[in-house]
Amino acid sequence: MRNGKQRFTVSRRKDTAFKPGFRPYFQDRDLGLRKATGGRFMAEVHRACGPCPPGGSGRHLHKLDFQFNYVLSGWMRVEIEGQGEVTFEAGDSWLQPPEIEHNVVGFSDDLEVLELVSPGDFQTVEV
Repeated sequence: MRNGKQRFTVSRRKDTAFKPGFRPYFQDRDLGLRKATGGRFMAEVHRACGPCPPGGSGRHLHKLDFQFNYVLSGWMRVEIEGQGEVTFEAGDSWLQPPEIEHNVVGFSDDLEVLELVSPGDFQTVEV
């Protein structure tokens, strides 16, 4: 893509703090892709900062075109439509199709997961 819609960017851990996330039990570190791509992509590291609620995150879906996750540390268990309950450990990754229903039902205290999505801003729908 050489159309000028992306710019070079670097995100250094020492310069980018984790902030409260979309869910109260996660903190997020924005890696700067929204700004660098004019909102076409988003990359964040999500880190556990509290226990998973009883029953999990609740079934929901995301209205987006692309979602990829990679577990950096710890583990997480997710109920995924058509797949059942799946446990992902450090080093595991998964491509989550658009608008697939899922529920995060558990995770370790040391969980960190990298998430890449497109577009960078998207709607989450509780189901």
